[in-house]
Amino acid sequence: ASLRQRLPEYMVPGSVVVLEALPLNSNGKVDRKALPDPEAPAAIITYAAPRTETEAKLAAIWAEVLRVPRVGVKDDFFALGGHSLLATQVVSRVRAETGAELPLRALFEARTVESLARQLGQTAFSGKNTMERRLGDAARPLSFAQQRLWFIDQLEPGTALYNVPVAVRLEGALRQDVLERALREVVRRHEALRTTFAEKDGQSLQVIHSDMTLHLERVEVSSGDARQRIEQEMLKPFDLSRGPLIRALLLTLGGAEHVLVVTMHHIVSDGWSLGVLIREVGALYAAFAEGRPSPLPELPVQYADYAAWQRDGLQGATLQQEVDYWKRKLVGAPPVLELPTDHPRPPVRGSAGATYSFPLSRSLTGDLKALAQREGASLYMALLAGWQVLLSRYSGQDDISVGSPIAGRTRAEVEGLIGFFVNTLVLRAQVDGGQSFRALLTQVRETVLGAYEHQDVPFEKLVEALQPERDRRHTPLFQVFLALQNLPESETRLPGLTLKPVAYEGRTSKFDLSLFFMETPDGLTGAMEYSTDLFEAATVRRMAEHLRVLFEGMVAKPDAAVGHLPMLMEAERQQVLVTWNQQQAEYARDATIPQLFEAQAKRTPNAVAVVSGKQRLTYRELEAKANQLAHRLRKLGVGPESRVGLCVERTADVVVGTLGILKAGGAYVPLDPSYPKERLGWLL
Repeated sequence: ASLRQRLPEYMVPGSVVVLEALPLNSNGKVDRKALPDPEAPAAIITYAAPRTETEAKLAAIWAEVLRVPRVGVKDDFFALGGHSLLATQVVSRVRAETGAELPLRALFEARTVESLARQLGQTAFSGKNTMERRLGDAARPLSFAQQRLWFIDQLEPGTALYNVPVAVRLEGALRQDVLERALREVVRRHEALRTTFAEKDGQSLQVIHSDMTLHLERVEVSSGDARQRIEQEMLKPFDLSRGPLIRALLLTLGGAEHVLVVTMHHIVSDGWSLGVLIREVGALYAAFAEGRPSPLPELPVQYADYAAWQRDGLQGATLQQEVDYWKRKLVGAPPVLELPTDHPRPPVRGSAGATYSFPLSRSLTGDLKALAQREGASLYMALLAGWQVLLSRYSGQDDISVGSPIAGRTRAEVEGLIGFFVNTLVLRAQVDGGQSFRALLTQVRETVLGAYEHQDVPFEKLVEALQPERDRRHTPLFQVFLALQNLPESETRLPGLTLKPVAYEGRTSKFDLSLFFMETPDGLTGAMEYSTDLFEAATVRRMAEHLRVLFEGMVAKPDAAVGHLPMLMEAERQQVLVTWNQQQAEYARDATIPQLFEAQAKRTPNAVAVVSGKQRLTYRELEAKANQLAHRLRKLGVGPESRVGLCVERTADVVVGTLGILKAGGAYVPLDPSYPKERLGWLL
């Protein structure tokens, strides 16, 4: 009966209704106990066709972006595998198809084709803001992101920190001449790969070369030496003024086994660009191997056109309005996240780093997705909220800023380009230990959606506008990073060859700590990239385990206070609560505290006794200071039954004062300087 009531809303002309088979009991009736939701109607409707032209357009766009055969008007975008990056592609295609400026937030609030079509009817249409091909001058202005990397290269020439490498193992009958031709065609197609950088009259410029031949270097190596040779190639620096800013190395390990290493500089590429490169090389190799011409259409615009479009559009009142948003969001944020480190922060931040990888199970990944979906959020938002809880618990700070990348390809014209489009967002959260995780996720969701709506402000302009105090010990605005790497997949098949990605461990770290997640069929794979100047490997491994335990607690009890969510592994909990508390020790029961301390000072005079900020006192120094104070107090009449007020800030003086008073024979009365004057007066 309930099915008959619901069917009319689906049974419209041209619609298709699919019902899943339902479990029956021994009486031939629907077995409601076997249903996921016993109160649900006794049928599951999985598809309803578009009924209007707008719905049909949106359904086609969703199907293309999500790579599914069809989309029904009542299907949930995120249940179909959607995420923020795919939502951005939907928005750019809607703009290209209809001219409507649909905010990214719309897909989080109107998650079906049906509801999004209704919202589209109330959306403003954009004026002329097209990206055009600009021919002529070979010297063109840099994009804002390129300008920052050019400046960094002037400060630190020869660094490999901004190399973007990829390595692929090729097994089979490789035609090296065809591979080289395919790579050269990619360089011909993309101006960014034929670009060098120069300075004229104090202004940095892109210099686009009409021809820049890529040479495929070929080297024969043994399997044992291959990894070292790959790492050497990936860490070799580029000269931005000479180019080319792409290199290709082919290692031959045997007759039918090769490794192709392609390295580009970040100033002309990004993570998305690697996918474009792999996809195009695959298509070109297959065509050239069969004697066919290139199957790829010419590109409508080039990166330099994007850079000019960006500079034309992001200036004056438009830029100021966007910058003002970020100023409001980030005013008063702490300049540094004070994570406990294994080593003191060096006076100049280095780039040496290492990576620790760890898995999250398929079930935990599924639980995180389900939690996010119930709250109208994305998997990325749930990961970010959990990461910020961990950082808050580790640092003791409740104001947490994390850097995060966004693809920056908000226009359909640039989706197929190799170039530097990625931007960095600063995402700030107020982590109140007493609030529930569900409440924090709601806050993080709003922060992320707001950041997406104002993502066009380049990070470089943000730093310029906020003018944080420059300190070479740490990066500005944030020191910890998070990325969910869900870039479009680039499945490549080459005739006669089997392709496998080559895993490699990076030796650099752009920030104090970066957390990367990648979705796999077996669940999320995490990787923590960390500064080896600050952290030991064991610390980072423990942090990854704490994060996993925290995620499990989040999905199990989303209404629990974030300050009470579990982080310790069972073995650690046993160690902290039991093992470390078995501290029974024999000592002289008739000795006073000053006597016991004097004995310790004689045994370990040079050992550190007190640490307070940058101040350190050894046992010998503390004993001397306490003795000086005790002598002074005795001259003032302190002895047994004397009570001495101790009103000092929480520094080493607290320990010196306490010990000195006891040595003089008195008793100390702690007076907290933060107390109201009336309270302190009453105590006195």
